[in-house]
This record gives sequence, C-alpha cells and structure tokens, in this order.
Amino acid sequence: MRSRTDRAGEDAGFSEFVVARWGALVQTAYLLTGDFHEAEDLVQTTLAKAYPHWRRIDPDTTTSYLRRALVNNNRSRHRRRRVSHLLTPFLPDTPAPAATHTGEDRDLLVAALAGLPERQRAVVVLRYWEDLSLEQVADELGCSVGTVKSQASRALARLRLDPTLLDHAADLLGATP
Repeated sequence: MRSRTDRAGEDAGFSEFVVARWGALVQTAYLLTGDFHEAEDLVQTTLAKAYPHWRRIDPDTTTSYLRRALVNNNRSRHRRRRVSHLLTPFLPDTPAPAATHTGEDRDLLVAALAGLPERQRAVVVLRYWEDLSLEQVADELGCSVGTVKSQASRALARLRLDPTLLDHAADLLGATP
C-alpha cells in the first residue's frame, strides 16, 4: 500500500510534466485532429488515461509513450465518431479572409493535413513536425520502417498536389497559377 507522501510525489511529478509538455502535446494533437478544441480534448483524454498508470511509465520514454497514446486515442476517436464535422476556417455565409502569409499559412497546412488519411497524417506529424526518425515513428505507430516510408511518400505526394497549397505556393513565390 502506498503512503500519502508517495502519492503526493507522483501527483507533483505528473503535474510538472503536464505543465512542461502541455503546449507540445496540444500542438501534436492539433495537427492530428485539425481542430484546436478537439486537440485539447484529445490531450486531456490521453492524460486522464495515463494518470492511473503514471508510476509505471518509464521517465525516459514518457513523451514517446504519450505521443503514441495521442495517436491511438485519435484513432479511437475516429472510430467512435458518429457525426462527421465539417471544419471550416470561416462561417459559410461570410467571405474568406484575405491571405496574409502569417498564421494563415499554418491554417492552410492544417487543412491540407486534415485531407490526408489518418495513418498518413500521423506519419507526417510524427516524422516532420515532431522530427522523429523513421525508426522512432515506426515504433510509435507499431509498424515497419518500410510502412512509414511508403505512408510518408504517399502523404507528401498528396500534399504536393493539394490545390490549396499549390495556389498558396504560387502566391508566396510571386508566380501566377
């Protein structure tokens, strides 16, 4: 039986980790979900599931463990979803805001990521946003390195052909589409 001081120490360690990594976890979840509010919900759900097992999680692999849990919980969220959401950056009755090449660049990329299949999106986020090696991505997704390579290749090919990103790249380079 654990004493109250042991439990208080675990709680403090968990709280410190959450405070230190919250922003990074939400960013990863945002890229996986395409919606800030769903990203926060995903991180909260993942942390709530991890908390009872906190003392058994290896401190050296905690971030990796939680990233994998985020990906798995996002998969479960997709499976359970009964009503599909149409996520748009503006209300249908209002005109789209003009491009400003600031935060909108990120919004365009997130929208393009949302168009990828779930597995490809997870590979792109972990490989290029989290800057994990092929082996680390394969380990976190529970697949082979070859699968990571093929999924990344297919995802990047789709992103290169995404009309929104093509139009935006032309604007940035000063070319006409």
